[in-house]
Amino acid sequence: MSGTYLGMPAFPVAAHEAVNDPTLRGNLRHATHTIRAKAVAEVSDWDALREAGKQIKDHTLRHLDRYLIQLEEAVTRAGGTVHWAADADEANRIVTELVKETGESEVVKVKSMATQEIGLNEALEAEGIHAYETDLAELIVQLGKDRPSHILVPAIHRNRAEIRDIFRREMGAWGRPAPEGLTDTPAELAEAARLHLREKFLRAKVGISGANFMVAETGTLVVVESEGNGRMCLTLPETLISVVGIEKIVPAWRDLEVFLQTLPRSSTAERMNPYTSMWTGTTDGDGPRTFHLVLLDNGRTDTLADEVGRQALRCIRCSACLNVCPVYERAGGHAYGSVYPGPIGAILSPQLRGTASAIDASLPYASTLCGACYEVCPVAIDIPEVLVHLRERVVEGGETVRGGNKVLLKPAKGHAAERAAMRAARWTFSHPAALRTGQRLASRSRRFHPRTLPGPGRAWSETRDLPALPAEPFRDWWQRTNGGKDGAK
Repeated sequence: MSGTYLGMPAFPVAAHEAVNDPTLRGNLRHATHTIRAKAVAEVSDWDALREAGKQIKDHTLRHLDRYLIQLEEAVTRAGGTVHWAADADEANRIVTELVKETGESEVVKVKSMATQEIGLNEALEAEGIHAYETDLAELIVQLGKDRPSHILVPAIHRNRAEIRDIFRREMGAWGRPAPEGLTDTPAELAEAARLHLREKFLRAKVGISGANFMVAETGTLVVVESEGNGRMCLTLPETLISVVGIEKIVPAWRDLEVFLQTLPRSSTAERMNPYTSMWTGTTDGDGPRTFHLVLLDNGRTDTLADEVGRQALRCIRCSACLNVCPVYERAGGHAYGSVYPGPIGAILSPQLRGTASAIDASLPYASTLCGACYEVCPVAIDIPEVLVHLRERVVEGGETVRGGNKVLLKPAKGHAAERAAMRAARWTFSHPAALRTGQRLASRSRRFHPRTLPGPGRAWSETRDLPALPAEPFRDWWQRTNGGKDGAK
């Protein structure tokens, strides 16, 4: 993963600045509370749908090699061409060459997290090719020279007044300028974007998309969206290039029945998304004449090798976990230093990119482990479990897979005290006599205990009250009262 996110500071540093921005916090609080999934409660068999989605994804990941080959064969039979990209550089090279072959210098894009992940826009720009985002929120981000901060609503950190100012200031340099006297009324802002984008749609010869799902048995790709920009990008250009992560595949057409119910309800709290676009290869006289599918790995097979962490690849990018996360609501998406923010980003980015950088080593700690993300996930990803697993990897190091090869990670710097404390705790809990002695000493000396911890523990206790120790350890109380049968309390 590359692009504008590299070189960012660790999450605590980036989050500190965001938490002290009252405008940002207000925007995030209003937006996340507005789009929280209330439509889920209407579905009587939601738990069954959730389990079905989990099972479909897990089955697919276990047999990913077979289904990817089946997908390639189906797409090829339907008139498409499949390309395999091991990493971001290879994917960018493939797409850039495909665009150059058309002779065009402009492309229109459907919102695609995979292309953001690999930094495709920057790679195209370096070759003199202008990529125009057509999703309204992505357009706002692009015009504002900004970065996405949410999976579903990339411009969630902007309010209406800020968007109006961006449109007034930047639209003219990118194409049709904003109307005179543009206000911050949502209808006027949407109309200004529609007029601006319509020229792009009608002129573009090349479209670039991602996909929410790929169906192995038919070679069909699926995009779900709310605005209709995707439908325009997928049907009007002469050439369509889709860049999709290999984990987005499902085995059969009937599997879509599950996800087309759970995805919109979990993302926008809608019973059904307004636009569901599907395409299978090419068809004479209907849609693009040339179709290319770029299957992107970029760390996904490495993630698949981790028995605990691989469940992150179930993600269908609904953003439900972001909308309930107390950390995301206060820190915003930019602090995560990745195109994948929030709880899912905290477990996905360190696996796709590794934990060598400060930002990636800190992401597993960007959580309270409250479990709200797991409760709302429509494919039952146990995000807290993976967070704890990745924290262990950061602190202890150990064997993992990078670039398809097993490597031995060294423990991260700055965690020596934590490692020492956990090893001491492990030794104590495995020696009952030592544990009993320690408990008695702690109880008898409790009046002398400080209110805050010294040294490295100070950061923890500055924002938390240390738990009060009882006057008597539980083991002693149990023995003295015969397990409470003597009536003592």
